[in-house]
Amino acid sequence: MKRRRATALSDTQCAAAWQTASLLLGYPDEELLARRPLLRRAVAALPPGVAAPLTRFLDHLDATPLPELAADYVATFDHRKRCCLYLTYYAYGDTRKRGMALLRFKHAYTAAGLILDDGELPDHLAAVLEFAATGDADAGLRLLSEHRAGLELLRLALTDAASPWRDVLDAVSATLPPLTGRHHDAVARLAAEGPPEEEVGLAPFGGDPFLSVVHPDQSGA
Repeated sequence: MKRRRATALSDTQCAAAWQTASLLLGYPDEELLARRPLLRRAVAALPPGVAAPLTRFLDHLDATPLPELAADYVATFDHRKRCCLYLTYYAYGDTRKRGMALLRFKHAYTAAGLILDDGELPDHLAAVLEFAATGDADAGLRLLSEHRAGLELLRLALTDAASPWRDVLDAVSATLPPLTGRHHDAVARLAAEGPPEEEVGLAPFGGDPFLSVVHPDQSGA
């Protein structure tokens, strides 16, 4: 696959990096803190370009009290539009076109035999990374690549804000093929113009501010 040639990561390494980043982009809680030893073992097996930023973020988890982590997460991802974790927002804003883009994510999950929790949007970066790690790596990579400009804008916004989560985005970026001139142009355009504006409801696609992908055998079905 092009992904392997471009990043020199094996399938196993990509899955480990994506699953780790997915967990680190979730709301910080006691469960996440309890997983730190497991996450460090997974990160230790990754190439330096991916392992180093993830290790820095894990060091930040070790050094920061949980209430402070939680407050910083909310301030970063809930109160800053430029740091939105919902990938389709960057390309479509709250417009009708975003609904069709969300369906593409939902169809990809369904085709892989995965279901989404009720009331959740399928384009949350943590969910997409989990899907790529545990569902369908090729489909997950396509979704990430299609929204590469938004990912890069998010990474740059976190860097500008000196957010510790910038390290997680740096690691995700390192698992993907290098940015092309087309991507750079798209990032520049997004940075200058921002997402389209047209307020519409997204009720058919869920509306919870945090989401995760669940396997059918975990859904109670």
